[in-house]
Amino acid sequence: MSEEKIIVIDFGGQYNQLVARRVRECNVYCEIVSYKTPISKIMAQSPRGLILTGGPSSCYEEGAASCEKALFECGIPVLGLCYGAQLMQHVLGGKVERAAMREYGHTELSVDTLSPLFKDVPQETECFMSHFDHITALAEGFKTIAHTKNCPFAAVADDDRKLYGLQFHPEVLHTPYGKTMIKNFVRNICDTKGTWEMGAFVERTINSLRERIGEKKVLLALSGGVDSSVLAALLSRAVGKQLTCVFVDHGLLRKNEGDEVEAVFGPSGSFDLNFIRVDAKERFLRDLSGVTEPEQKRKIIGRDFIEVFEEEAKKIGTVDFFAQGTIYPDVVESGLGGESAVIKSHHNVGGLPDHVDFKELIEPLRNLFKDEVREVGRKLSIPEELVSRQPFPGPGLSVRIMGEVTEEKVRIVQDCDFIFRDEIRKAVEALEERPSWMPDQYFAALTNMRSVGVMGDERTYDNAIALRAVITSDFMTAESAEIPYEVLHTVMNRIINEVRGVNRVFYDLTSKPPGTIEME
Repeated sequence: MSEEKIIVIDFGGQYNQLVARRVRECNVYCEIVSYKTPISKIMAQSPRGLILTGGPSSCYEEGAASCEKALFECGIPVLGLCYGAQLMQHVLGGKVERAAMREYGHTELSVDTLSPLFKDVPQETECFMSHFDHITALAEGFKTIAHTKNCPFAAVADDDRKLYGLQFHPEVLHTPYGKTMIKNFVRNICDTKGTWEMGAFVERTINSLRERIGEKKVLLALSGGVDSSVLAALLSRAVGKQLTCVFVDHGLLRKNEGDEVEAVFGPSGSFDLNFIRVDAKERFLRDLSGVTEPEQKRKIIGRDFIEVFEEEAKKIGTVDFFAQGTIYPDVVESGLGGESAVIKSHHNVGGLPDHVDFKELIEPLRNLFKDEVREVGRKLSIPEELVSRQPFPGPGLSVRIMGEVTEEKVRIVQDCDFIFRDEIRKAVEALEERPSWMPDQYFAALTNMRSVGVMGDERTYDNAIALRAVITSDFMTAESAEIPYEVLHTVMNRIINEVRGVNRVFYDLTSKPPGTIEME
C-alpha cells in the first residue's frame, strides 16, 4: 500500500463512498472514518489531506454530527463538501443558516479560475446542489472563490491554511468538472504523486483472504454476475478447491441465463472450483405468491437464499465462511455505513441472520464500486465478456415485475428483456466503435398497468412494458441513455408482435437521482 493517503471523514451523507471513489481515481489510496474518530487516531495514519463529507443534519442544531476546531489546525489540507463546508465555517466562527430558497439539482456555477482548486475548470460551469442550509458569513481568513445565483458562498477558501469548502457535490457525475476539482485538491493541494492502483488492492486482498481463511472451507453465492464472479476469482486465487460455489437458480433469471452460468462455471468451464447448481424455481415462486410490496419481495428472496445456502452447506459438510459479492451501492442503498435513509434493501447486505450456521461472513468487495470491481476482474484475467456483463439484481426479475410475481409474468419479462438486449447488441455491432448512447445497464420491466389496445381487428386489454437504459460509471448516479429512436421503435415492434400479453411499450427517461436504476 502506498504511504500516500487521504482520509474521508464521514458525516452520514448519501455520497460518502463516492468521494473515496473519486480520490482513488486520482491513484491515491483513501479510507473512510467516522466523524467520531479521535483526531489523534486520524493523524496517526499520516494522511496527506482530509475530506469532510455531506450529511443529513444542520450543523448548528444540538446533537448534529460535528468535529473539533483542532481538526483544522493539524497543518494538512482540508476540503469540506456540502455539510462539511458548512461545518468548517460553523466551527471556525462563520455563520450557517436556513436558506430562503433550497437548491437541488443542476445549478449554474461561476468560479475564480485563479484558485488552485479550480485549475482547468471553466469560469462558467455547472454543479450539483443539494442543500437547505447555506453559509451566510465567512470565518476569518476565508474568501469566496465561487458563487451561484442563489448561493453567494458556493465555494470558499483559506489558501494560507489550505482549507477549502464546496457547498455543492463535486463527487457526482452531475458536476461535470467535479473530478477535476477533487484531483486538484488531492494531487496538487495535498501534493501527492498518485502511485496507488487497483493491482495493489488485488494482491492485498488475496493475501488477506489466505491469512483469514487458512485451511478452512468457504461457500460462495455465485450468480454468474460481475460481482460474484470477481469474488469467485479472488477466492480461487486465494484458497482454490476450499471454495464451493452454489448457484441458486430461483427461476427469476434472464432468458437462458441459468444454462449460461453453468456453462461458464460448471465442470466444463474454465474455473477451478466446486460448482453446485440448485433448482429452486418452485420454492421462490411459491413464497412470492400474492406478495406485491417491493420490500417484502426482497426480504422473502433474501430469506430463501439464506435457507437454500444453509441446506447446501449441510450437504457438503462443515463450512466456516460464507462469501458474498456485496458492493458499495448495495450497502449505501440499504442505509448502512452512515445516517443515510434506506432506499431499498438488498438480500446480500446486513450480515448473517442469527440462525445461520456459518461462522463468518466474507465481503472483500464491499467497499468497491461496480467499475472498480470490473477493474479487479481484468487484473485477475477474467474473460472480458464476463467482466463487462451488465449488472443484474440479486432478487432477479422480481424487482422488474411490479406487483405479484407469477410464472406468466416472468415469461413476459424474460422475452421482452431478451428482445431489448438483442436489438441493442445488433445496433452496436453495426457500428465501427462504441456509440456515446451505449447504456451501462438496460432491461425491460413489467409495469402493473394494463391498457386498451387494438391488434388486428380485435380489442386487447394487456400489459405495459417499460424499457430502462442508463449511462453511468459508478451506479450511484445515472442518466437515461439517448438510444436512437429507430432502435427503440424496432424493440417496440418486436415486443408487441412476439411477446404474448403485451400491447404497450414505454421508455423510462428518469435519471438517478431522483430515481433508482432498478424499477423497485
